[in-house]
Amino acid sequence: MSCAFVFRFRPRVLVDVSKIDMSTRILGYPISAPIMIAPTAMHMLAHPQGETATAKAAAACNTIMIVSYMASCTIEEVASSCNAVRFLQIYVYKRRDVTAQIVKRAEKAGFKAIVLTVDVPKLGRREADIKNKMVSPQLRNFEGLFSTEVIPSEGSGVEAFASSTFNASLNWKDIEWLRSITKLPILVKGILTREDALKAIEAGVDGIVVSNHGARQLDYSPATITVLEEIVHVVGGRLPVLFDGGVRRGTDVFKALALGAQAVLIGRPVVYGLAAKGEDGVRKVIEMLKSGLELTMALSGCPTVNDITRNHVRTENERLHSML
Repeated sequence: MSCAFVFRFRPRVLVDVSKIDMSTRILGYPISAPIMIAPTAMHMLAHPQGETATAKAAAACNTIMIVSYMASCTIEEVASSCNAVRFLQIYVYKRRDVTAQIVKRAEKAGFKAIVLTVDVPKLGRREADIKNKMVSPQLRNFEGLFSTEVIPSEGSGVEAFASSTFNASLNWKDIEWLRSITKLPILVKGILTREDALKAIEAGVDGIVVSNHGARQLDYSPATITVLEEIVHVVGGRLPVLFDGGVRRGTDVFKALALGAQAVLIGRPVVYGLAAKGEDGVRKVIEMLKSGLELTMALSGCPTVNDITRNHVRTENERLHSML
């Protein structure tokens, strides 16, 4: 990352921080801290209980899990594992009847929003998957609809599956189609420019997720922290803006909030915790981030998340400009 985007804190002192309140609301739903679980696929590759363990940890920490379309467990299994608010991440496949059925099942199972991933018209070149000849296992959400178990003669099975199912013709007009099949709020995940943020607003979506898909789609795409503020400015408070990418510490959460995000999503750390200790591991990851955020807020003079402002961070460019 360019040194221009190295963020330094500007802490305020002599503020009463004896009580720190990290709670906030996303689409009207209360969560204990602005830390949500990002959609990541196939949790059973990390732990036998898969997404049900992750869901239980999210519920215990009073936060929202975004369940992946490519989950190992079924939508119904995740929903019945615990009582909590959760969203469903989806792709629109070439066979739209498949997407429509999954969305209807999510509504019936009590999911509260749909998160449409928009940055995968084609799967990015994932060289590790190609080298390892990654096999795409059968995903139970699609049983009876089509097979997801693709074993190519060479290369990645995940890439072969994506090539046969993902819809490269998807465009902004298709938001209308998605809106026609569900009454749930729709967020779009994968926005990196102000231009697309404006198009999302024009399309009538209910939220934006600033994301580069874990930096696995397009080489030389920007780090999400470097484009967050650009998108926040153009949105102008009309929609919630969530931030996805590179969150590893509570200080990272604080930076994203200072730049205007309503909450952050965590992906890889959740999978690491799940692989290490199942549900308890995921809970530990979330609690570590919450603890780090709480300390950062206290040391920066911010008793609540609403007290975190742009004045609490400064880039290297801004520092140099102030010296002129």
